Amino acid sequence: MGNLPSITDLLGLCKLKVVSLILLTAVVGMLLAVPYLPNIFLIVVASAGISLAAMSAAVFNHVVDEKIDVKMSRTDRRPLPEGRVTRNQALIWGFFLGIVGIALLVIYVNLLTAFLTLTSLIGYAVFYTMYLKRATPQNIVIGGAAGAAPPVLGWTSIAGSQGIEYALLLFLIVFIWTPPHFWALAIHRREEYKKAEIPMLPVTHGLEFTRVQILLYTVLLFLVALLPYLTGMSGLIYLVSAATLGILFLGYSIKIFIEPENPHIAFKTFKFSINYLMVLFLALLLDHYLLMTFGVSS
Repeated sequence: MGNLPSITDLLGLCKLKVVSLILLTAVVGMLLAVPYLPNIFLIVVASAGISLAAMSAAVFNHVVDEKIDVKMSRTDRRPLPEGRVTRNQALIWGFFLGIVGIALLVIYVNLLTAFLTLTSLIGYAVFYTMYLKRATPQNIVIGGAAGAAPPVLGWTSIAGSQGIEYALLLFLIVFIWTPPHFWALAIHRREEYKKAEIPMLPVTHGLEFTRVQILLYTVLLFLVALLPYLTGMSGLIYLVSAATLGILFLGYSIKIFIEPENPHIAFKTFKFSINYLMVLFLALLLDHYLLMTFGVSS
């Protein structure tokens, strides 16, 4: 019994900061799905199921990446590299989280959401982590589909397939956001990815090429983020927020491009990109409920 890991170490395998962002986008998807406040119990249980599935995927990611994590200062103090949790313990924990999460969705939500959540879990934990991450510098572009799924999962948990085209707009925003978000971090951690032999874009194609890609994707993100307004999904509050956030993100991307000698700008861009997505989705939510309650957004 003395060899059992602590709950702190088990939670350390779950990437709770990442899961919190996933949960935010999922809950926003839930609340945007209908023109009224959804059933609170359904929101809570769907949030729990999606979160547990995301935590499960994170655990499997830790297991697969254990040897890589040892080589990188960003990850070498995780529970597995330090021996605070064994691989078997991590696998049991990961399966437990995944089974409970999917079971909650099957029993209390709906089969569509359960199926899509399971597909995303497998896509991230198996297809991305075990294959794409090591196979191609486009790993984060292709694998980003799994990370972009939560707003769709949130939407379907409340509305099923009704209005799914609007949920796909949210998916598209997160999907296009993912490459500049991760490539900024990859520039900052280029030497570590190189040491770990992970074919991230700055390692395989160089820093200059990656900076150009970040800038191009940020321009594309600026345009894509306007689609909820252009399609009538949201109103002026969201439009102003999306435009402002997009201009700020473009500013960071331009600085990465024109100040290649600046050692801090890539990591600052990475941190801003997290705030960008959080505020953008909160703006969607604010716009939705102000319009629904007072009719002031559009």
